[in-house]
Amino acid sequence: QVQLVESGGGLVQAGGSLRLSCAASGSIASINALGWYRQGEKQRELSAVITSGGSKHYADSVKGRFTISRDFAKNTVYLQMNNLKPEDTGVYYCNSRPNSALSSVWGTPAGYWGQGTQVTVSS
Repeated sequence: QVQLVESGGGLVQAGGSLRLSCAASGSIASINALGWYRQGEKQRELSAVITSGGSKHYADSVKGRFTISRDFAKNTVYLQMNNLKPEDTGVYYCNSRPNSALSSVWGTPAGYWGQGTQVTVSS
């Protein structure tokens, strides 16, 4: 079992920045990958993920703008979002799932989820 508690989010103008945080706890939290997904029309869509080994994967839409990082001592994952665009608006969910060497798996939402935090970017 993994418990995920998110913080951050809010309302920002286009071009602005926000930082999301997610504290993970539970018996397997430290060995799982941690990531962020945004709720799309049909399913949750990957923004970024970081494995327990420190490998990072980003959606093409956020590359160069978002940075994911992880504090292993605190079991916390962060998503620094810069140069935000209106299309980044949505509910962002923290995610925990087993590591994988296949980058293709991250596009399919799975694993444990936080409660979600709203990000709104105004134009």
